[in-house]
Amino acid sequence: MPLRSPLYSQRSLVLTLIALLGAGFLATSLLSYYASRASIRDSIVNTELPLTSDTVYSEIQKDLVRPILISSMMSRDTFMRDWVVDGEQNPEQMTRYLNEVMTHYGAYTAFFVSNASLTYYHAKGVLKQIKVTEPRDAWYFRVRDMAEPYEINVDPDLANKDNLTFFINYKVYDYNNRFIGAAGVGLTVDAVIKLIDRYQQRYQRSVYFVDTFGRLVLTGAEGGPQGAHIGQTLSELDSMKSLVSQLPKPNSGSYEYSVQGEGHFLNVRFIPELNWYLFVDKREDGALSEIRHSLYLNLLICLLVTLIVLALLNRVIKRYQSRIHAQATLDSLTDLPNRRGFDLLAAQAMHEAQREPKPLTALLLDLDHFKALNDTYGHLAGDQVLIGFARDLESCLRHSDIVCRWGGEEFIVLLKDTDGETGQMIAEKIRRHVEQQDYAYNGHSLKLTVSIGLTTLQPDDTLHTLLSRADHAMYRAKQTGRNRTCMLSHSSSPHTVHE
Repeated sequence: MPLRSPLYSQRSLVLTLIALLGAGFLATSLLSYYASRASIRDSIVNTELPLTSDTVYSEIQKDLVRPILISSMMSRDTFMRDWVVDGEQNPEQMTRYLNEVMTHYGAYTAFFVSNASLTYYHAKGVLKQIKVTEPRDAWYFRVRDMAEPYEINVDPDLANKDNLTFFINYKVYDYNNRFIGAAGVGLTVDAVIKLIDRYQQRYQRSVYFVDTFGRLVLTGAEGGPQGAHIGQTLSELDSMKSLVSQLPKPNSGSYEYSVQGEGHFLNVRFIPELNWYLFVDKREDGALSEIRHSLYLNLLICLLVTLIVLALLNRVIKRYQSRIHAQATLDSLTDLPNRRGFDLLAAQAMHEAQREPKPLTALLLDLDHFKALNDTYGHLAGDQVLIGFARDLESCLRHSDIVCRWGGEEFIVLLKDTDGETGQMIAEKIRRHVEQQDYAYNGHSLKLTVSIGLTTLQPDDTLHTLLSRADHAMYRAKQTGRNRTCMLSHSSSPHTVHE
């Protein structure tokens, strides 16, 4: 079974860590996002929207329900009933009364229509006589005949240049509970729309009103849901069709619906004073945009953390690989390349020399009588000598030359771009330098000599044949007396140099 390469293992480790880190960060971020999302949705549906609805209702009581209460007060006012029962003797009294109501309560308009005389009284005076045949007077006869005590409708206001006005038309009865007319106040449509817009801006919600038939009766300037205008029914809106059947009659409730894939939260509250439903609508996107941005930020941070961790991991792995490679290719005692490291460097050097071609010289060095030194002074002394010899050897060579500890007390040198004659000079330089050195150990000054075998690269050489000749040359130097250099070429006999 083939072994996997270290590079494959490294990639597998990195990919596994990427998957684990990414999955962990993604799972944490998504769980946090969905937990926050569920919490926010619950807060919106059960707390935020109902509270907003309560607050808007309080505003409505002040801004819209208040006119109803004023109209109700007018219908029960003893002055108005006494004045009508007494035969409407002085119209100016009624005019002053209506003007006082309008001024004191800040109403846009105030009116009373007598059922006995069909006279339309206003704060500005008597406006006209009501007629059954007049379409603009149909509201009065509708109020007269209805069962409810009041209605809210939108009509042009005759007293104010026919501006559209929300009228609260309240039925007025005498002390015997007989219908004697209709009274009330009005607000301009523009003023009511501004109220709705104010609610929407203040609470950042869509606010609109729907009657019990499902028709929009009040919206802001931009309309109701999906831009629907006043008078449209909710059943005409695709997104609201399924909601219409769920609307409370007349209870409050919270609902959800979707428009073009965008969720909406809705709180519905019945307002008995208006006989309308108050709708407070909040888009899901606006509510969840902050936590969605937090999710994106978390994912970005997770990505950055993952990249940083991977960068640090890659650095650690490379440093570890470099250390392993050094341990595998360097001699632990002398820090010179060992046999494995030498094989890699030598193969490249031979390839370069044979490709150019350029001369290449090999030296095989063996320390003389090293075993005796070890036996006399101990292996620690031998180690110190080897370390010192390695440093001296490097000092005699160029940075481009290759030197390694071949094993024990043997060393190999490859001299790049160096012929045999120059190689002999360098070998002799090394031999003399070593001969003159003193190696100190534990108070002792140790002397050392070296035998060197030398050969040059031939066209048909392999690394094995090249080193084999250098080994023969070194053996020859040992046989002929040590502390000398012996050169062996492919076609010549050994040549010994000794000074």
